[in-house]
Amino acid sequence: MRFLTQDPTLADFGHDPWWLILLKIVVAFIFGMSMILLGVWFERRVVARMAVRPGLNQVGPFGLLQTLADGIKGILKEDLLPRTADKVVFFFAPTVPAIFALTALSVIPFGPMVSIFGVQTPLQVTDVPVAVLVVLACSAMGIYGIVLGGWASGSTYPLLGGLRSSAQMISYEVAMGLSIVAVFMTAGTMSTSGIVAAQAGGSEASWSIFGWHPTVPSWYAILLIPSFLIFVVSAFGETNRAPFDLPEAETELVAGYMTEYSSIKFLLYLLSEYVAMVVMSSIIATMFLGGWRAPWPITAFWSGANSGWWPLLWFLAKVVLLLFIFVWVRATLPRLRYDQFMKLGWKVLLPVNLIWILLLGGLRVMQDEQFSGRNRWLIIGGAVVAVLLVALLWPARKAEPKTTLEEQMSARPSGSFPLPPLDLQVPPSPRAKRVVAERRPANVTASGAGSGQVADADTDADEKEV
Repeated sequence: MRFLTQDPTLADFGHDPWWLILLKIVVAFIFGMSMILLGVWFERRVVARMAVRPGLNQVGPFGLLQTLADGIKGILKEDLLPRTADKVVFFFAPTVPAIFALTALSVIPFGPMVSIFGVQTPLQVTDVPVAVLVVLACSAMGIYGIVLGGWASGSTYPLLGGLRSSAQMISYEVAMGLSIVAVFMTAGTMSTSGIVAAQAGGSEASWSIFGWHPTVPSWYAILLIPSFLIFVVSAFGETNRAPFDLPEAETELVAGYMTEYSSIKFLLYLLSEYVAMVVMSSIIATMFLGGWRAPWPITAFWSGANSGWWPLLWFLAKVVLLLFIFVWVRATLPRLRYDQFMKLGWKVLLPVNLIWILLLGGLRVMQDEQFSGRNRWLIIGGAVVAVLLVALLWPARKAEPKTTLEEQMSARPSGSFPLPPLDLQVPPSPRAKRVVAERRPANVTASGAGSGQVADADTDADEKEV
């Protein structure tokens, strides 16, 4: 039966000859590097289309060689080294994110069991019982390259960018890890190949939570939709992509942690972002979109869609679709403020994730035989009613009195450094005050209090207009 489904298991790994292992490593590395070049081209073309521009169309067919030309140009630029930099750490820091991001591709399943030069082997470099934890570890280790790069530059703005990036990535690493917990609980394994096999459809470890055993693929993006959405949002924060590209905010940090970098070191930081995009897209496709398995409409009329080399095509299609979502969000949403970003991670994603895992754990407990169908739905209904009552009876938060711009500025001690107002009110410019002052005598009349009230109303209207 396993030969017919072509599903690899943990027992299928560790038996390949040395030349096949080396071939898999090289192919995985080539896949990551080629996806970087195509990802940069893809993003520039898609953003150009969304902005009604032609985009890359000069170097090579459809501009495909433009990214390669830009890379060669960047390598040939002068490599500068700040005097105050820690030379050893400054040199090796840009390589850390790229190395660990490419390492995470080693446990990503690209396809089922295939025959390579007469050897039956899975389309995956390796797999371990805790493969997903390996991916999380590689993602967490990439933070060190950013923090050390900012610290080793010996400059203020890179240091601030590195610290901000570490706080951002660690915050969203928590929400991302909790999202994967729901996948562990449902699939019953931490192996990436096992998670793909659990989404084959009708498996006892997946849909049986709800008492339903469908024959269609049970993708966790549908079954565990809260975890899927939270993981996608966390992936944006983990990869420093817009609207969460705050470590590289040019308005307050110039270019963030890579301000002092140039030439190939700058390119390594830039390319590591796209490697992280590819890795995150591969992880999302593996854990929530069925991995290398074909979508349900295709498997409905083609029984061999999940055998041979065809699954590699379905996996690449899912990765490209997720990369398009990354680009789409960047071209659509503006950058958030840092306080809004951290509030989203700690006050929204984390509590929602904890409540969802608690609910999912309750459903797994109710899977026991002592809970009949009637008792099960009574418990679910009672939990829903309790949540609604808490939401309705929760005391409303009192609105804080809104202070004016003059009150905010006067509350600061004299001689202190000026700060922008908390409510982002912009004070009127000198030109606006001058225009109001010029219009005021024309509206003021000496006809009594009634005219004075009219004049005041006209003045307020003029100020709003200006």
